[in-house]
Amino acid sequence: MSATQDLISQSLESAVAQTAERALERVQAAREAIGAVIFGQEKVVEEALVTLMAGGHGLLVGVPGLAKTKLVETLGVALGLDARRVQFTPDLMPADILGSEIMEESEGGRRAFRFVRGPIFAQLLMADEINRASPRTQSALLQAMQEYHVTVAGERHDLPRPFHVLATQNPLEQEGTYPLPEAQLDRFLMQIDVTYPDRAAERRILIETTGESGAVARPAMTAEELMTIQRLVRRLPVGDSVVEAILDLVRSARPGEGDPALTKHISWGPGPRAAQSLMLATRSRALVDGRLAPSIDDVRALAEPILKHRMSLTFAARAEGETISGVIARLAARLG
Repeated sequence: MSATQDLISQSLESAVAQTAERALERVQAAREAIGAVIFGQEKVVEEALVTLMAGGHGLLVGVPGLAKTKLVETLGVALGLDARRVQFTPDLMPADILGSEIMEESEGGRRAFRFVRGPIFAQLLMADEINRASPRTQSALLQAMQEYHVTVAGERHDLPRPFHVLATQNPLEQEGTYPLPEAQLDRFLMQIDVTYPDRAAERRILIETTGESGAVARPAMTAEELMTIQRLVRRLPVGDSVVEAILDLVRSARPGEGDPALTKHISWGPGPRAAQSLMLATRSRALVDGRLAPSIDDVRALAEPILKHRMSLTFAARAEGETISGVIARLAARLG
């Protein structure tokens, strides 16, 4: 390598190091801003941040009253995103999300169609109770979540960048709902299970949210800074051991490829998109935790939220009391 090339290489490494240092500061500021409003959900907040820093979409699953909507609103403010909320209902139509063309007549009597954008044209879309809408309406999100544009009346309309969908779902009340198809579930980078807070956190909730005024979210970064972090995530180095761990985990979760004692319980398993999601999410989790390189511990920690919605158990396995979480935990425990 020549002296000039060596200087260029050192300059690039220095620029990446400075970007990483600023990114770590911004991420920490965002965690603190969210923690000032959302109490006792550290794991949920971490997984939501990991999802967004990786540039993906998240499915938040939890019973009512666990601050899922509040979390999404707070994320929008803390990350400087233009956020919008859509309440999914059985009568919601695709045009209610995407937008539609309307006929307009000019002063000269000339008529023309004009596209009126729907709420999907936001940087952060909250799809509240997504499984209450019909499959036709749910499918309106498929193209947007994968290709970052929508097609209406044959015309392409690009979405703002960054673009993220955070959808919520109630795991208990299933009457009047439409289960998300596997193709749409696979578009979500992570399924984030929102559980009950512990006693100390719930006590803090009681005291701080029932007074005359409550905590208000504050911005911790801009959308441009978030996109810079997302680009940095894709540049973080990943060791061969982590790559092999991701491949081992994903491939062992498929029928006929892993340990027969475990795979006999699996009806269908994760595809290559699951491995891609793990690759990005492990890098993102390292950054959120203040590190610049992922480890096998990151793979283990993310195994369930990445794979849970991309697998299904056989009827016999469910009858025997097996759970997807239990199977994934045993698969993750085998990683070196």
